[in-house]
Amino acid sequence: MTRYKLTIQYDGGRYSGWQAQGNTERTIQGKLERVLSDLDGAAVEVQGAGRTDAGVHARGQVASVTLRSDPAPEDILRFCAAHLPRDIAVVQAQEAAPRFHARLNAARKCYVYRIWNDEIPDVFGRKFRCQIGQKLDLEAMRAAASALTGEHDFRSFCGLRRYKKSTVRRVESIEITEHGKEICITYIGDGFLNQMVRILTGTLVEVGLGERAADSMGLSCPPGTAPPRGAPCRPRD
Repeated sequence: MTRYKLTIQYDGGRYSGWQAQGNTERTIQGKLERVLSDLDGAAVEVQGAGRTDAGVHARGQVASVTLRSDPAPEDILRFCAAHLPRDIAVVQAQEAAPRFHARLNAARKCYVYRIWNDEIPDVFGRKFRCQIGQKLDLEAMRAAASALTGEHDFRSFCGLRRYKKSTVRRVESIEITEHGKEICITYIGDGFLNQMVRILTGTLVEVGLGERAADSMGLSCPPGTAPPRGAPCRPRD
């Protein structure tokens, strides 16, 4: 048996998120496990470094899996390329230490939320950017973001209101950059709660639209939620 580290890209637009679910076949983990089980000749379990929400995309999701047949990494890549749907790709495979676990060994995670800040939609980028037609005040958003960095209890930014585990997380940085009409909000931290990035984004957008003061980012205030995929609408629940 050999342990492998996989790097995966996917367009999550038509999937119900990363985590395999009993009531649907449309999950990233489920698709990967089905294909890798066919390769290995037995059922396998794929562990992801994080669980993305329904509709969320990934450029570099890391996963770990143990295969009994000990295939060469290049054979894994070829088999996955031939059998996975075209919106999921294993772009790198390599042998890993026997006890490597993608989630337990993750040191930090990075999420990027992309906004198309213009009244005219970007036709070819519409699946990957949230469109907001009103001009955003980026300086106000950056001031608000500074209050959200560091170690805090982010319970009010969790999509699962009855979450029973610790909701304390450390957000190392929130960087807001402008590239023409595109605005990118980049989050780096040790981990993120269910929908946390989207809720943080929705709250920062409210600041950028002048609907919330930059100095009123109390961690108990009711936040907004940005959509998981490109959408020509305001980011609200």
